[in-house]
Amino acid sequence: MTPHSQWRRVNRANPCPVCRKPDWCVVAADGGAALCQRVESERRVGDAGWPHRLKDGPRQERRRVRVVRLSPGAPVREDLARLARAYREAVDPGRLYQLAVSLGLSVTSLCQFGVGWSAEHRAWSFPMADAGGAVLGIRLRRPNGFKFSVTGGREGLFLPSTARDSIPPLCICEGPTDAAALLDMGFPNVAGRPSRTGGIKLLVELVRGRRPSEVVIVADGDEPGRRGANNLASALVAYAPAVRVIAPPGGVKDLREWLRTGGTRQDVEAAIRGAPVRRLTIRATTKSAQRG
Repeated sequence: MTPHSQWRRVNRANPCPVCRKPDWCVVAADGGAALCQRVESERRVGDAGWPHRLKDGPRQERRRVRVVRLSPGAPVREDLARLARAYREAVDPGRLYQLAVSLGLSVTSLCQFGVGWSAEHRAWSFPMADAGGAVLGIRLRRPNGFKFSVTGGREGLFLPSTARDSIPPLCICEGPTDAAALLDMGFPNVAGRPSRTGGIKLLVELVRGRRPSEVVIVADGDEPGRRGANNLASALVAYAPAVRVIAPPGGVKDLREWLRTGGTRQDVEAAIRGAPVRRLTIRATTKSAQRG
């Protein structure tokens, strides 16, 4: 453990790199670790908080972890649905509140996305579904932000349990926490894609099934995020009357940070109004008759 003299208290100019708050937490002088009072990791260091490594060391965590034990002869989807339900039932309300505070989201919005807890892997869980809501896979998220998935499933969409299909626009973003931020901003018809390039086929099926009058894709604030959003828009213009792509204001990473820095529904609606409408355009050409 780093000696006490090498720890620095966070402040408004240098907030905690884990929870982004300006108080309570400390960061190592070399920037390699933090002790966060809000975001849990696998162990707690007394009253100092939960340790988080900020710089990669020689050990690397595996991206995929096998956690599903399939019953003989049982369909994978049924096992995944049961596992997602067991994770939901294992949630401790107090720890869920801490998660919501650390993410800057409401407990209600997280619950609408089926948040659960895997005690075995000390990770929060979010089910991934097909366009009809059937569980395809489970995304896991450790308290330090490391994300991986349950082996045996596949990528799907993050859909709230109280989706309001008839209320336009259908807002699409990346991940369950950004989608939860949209709910907290007052947009009831939302869907989270599994990554900035994933879920295109499932989103096409969702749009074809719901037939929204307008689709709004909220890109992350970086160039790869915008590129992924534009690629998705190119696929959806064939199935929706109007598609728009928006992004958070300059310097804001994603939707959740937009909400945490004071973004409101009115701000998002203003960005939507300022974005050009994309529609499918069909150009017809004719050949002049050749004279013999």
